[in-house]
Amino acid sequence: MQFSSLDLAVDLHRGLVDCGYSEMTPVQAQAIVPARRGKDLQVTAQTGTGKTAAFAVPILQRMLDTPKATAEKRPRTLILTPTRELAEQIADNVAAYAKYLPLKATALYGGVKLGGQAAKLNAGVDIVISTPGRLLEHLTLGNVILSDVEFIVLDEADRMLDMGFSTDVLKLLQLTATKRQTMLFSATTSPAVNELSHKILRNHQQIKVTKVNSTADTVHHVVYEVEESRKIELFETLLEEQNWFQVLVFTSTKEQADKLLAGLQQRSINAAVCHGDKSQGARRRAIADFKSAKLQVLIATEVAARGLDIQGLDYVVNFNLPYLPEDYVHRIGRTGRAGAAGNAISFVSREEELTLERIQKLIGSKISRIVKPGFEVSNRGSLLKSISKKVVTGRSNKASETVIAVGNAEKPKAPRRAKPAPTAPIGGKKPSAKPQTGRKPGSR
Repeated sequence: MQFSSLDLAVDLHRGLVDCGYSEMTPVQAQAIVPARRGKDLQVTAQTGTGKTAAFAVPILQRMLDTPKATAEKRPRTLILTPTRELAEQIADNVAAYAKYLPLKATALYGGVKLGGQAAKLNAGVDIVISTPGRLLEHLTLGNVILSDVEFIVLDEADRMLDMGFSTDVLKLLQLTATKRQTMLFSATTSPAVNELSHKILRNHQQIKVTKVNSTADTVHHVVYEVEESRKIELFETLLEEQNWFQVLVFTSTKEQADKLLAGLQQRSINAAVCHGDKSQGARRRAIADFKSAKLQVLIATEVAARGLDIQGLDYVVNFNLPYLPEDYVHRIGRTGRAGAAGNAISFVSREEELTLERIQKLIGSKISRIVKPGFEVSNRGSLLKSISKKVVTGRSNKASETVIAVGNAEKPKAPRRAKPAPTAPIGGKKPSAKPQTGRKPGSR
């Protein structure tokens, strides 16, 4: 379906043409028409499918259909996002679509001074793209009034819930116009997302573009089996042997990110980190340098899992598997965007095998395994059989198995063996007073 078939305003279509838009993606084809008719929507679509245009284009057209003068502090459209990076990305896209339109948009987020943002609000804007926390700050200071907001979008709603923004979002929406159009977009679905949609949407239409919690068909997934202590060594080896460039690496902790960075810098590899201990300015520079190909490797924690739109990103590496299986979908959504090919590479230690099983169950497919010569992991077969049996039965046999937390995964614990009955000495040796119990739990 072509954008030209939508009968959009000439200047709006002109902006889309400048962006290189001609044929709609599936989410755009399914969402734009009902959104333009004013329907509330709950849209589930994987990352990188063109969701921003799916909600921005119909909103811009509806604002043109019912023009109003730009008012001081009173936006007509509110787009809520979980992170600064995503707010900036959406603001850039909306500005490009509205290049020839008499509409003003601005992004609000933390980490920068309030004054410059307040000045733009006081001058009057039509569209506000904001993180919930920063918008509440501006409300408290009287810099913005939401009673005229008639179009609302919650983008990456699942992530906002994961980050604990549910109460803030509901509070903000209560301040908007009674008659409004609300659209909720998410990459994954969950009971919490469905509950939120029923609270804020009215007679809404559900759109599921792909299988729930699925990944892009253009992404090739592989797993490297490796000891936790040798992950840095494996990454450096693959980086050199396979000539990877512009690799986005996700770690589970800031400490792991910093340790990997130190190792890469020792080998004179251009790299940077993006995590919560870094200032907004440092994170922004790291992302900008990575996008402009000044960096070969960008190491990030979950803070960068959403909102990064990097053209032509070929490789995403999970240095550690995420705690939540859904976050695997978000992480690897940085590659294979808009029909392009991509590679999702995960380093999996023995302690992460159960987490991997959960991820495979979520995405509905097995991930190919690679054993790198020189990095083999011993005694892995029995562990995989144990995990496979547990997944098949769907429950653990409490008489024979317990589960203990190990790092960010769970690991089967060896059952306690019954004390063997005394036996006659063999070869004149006295029976051991303490029976052998095999290896200690976790020593595989």
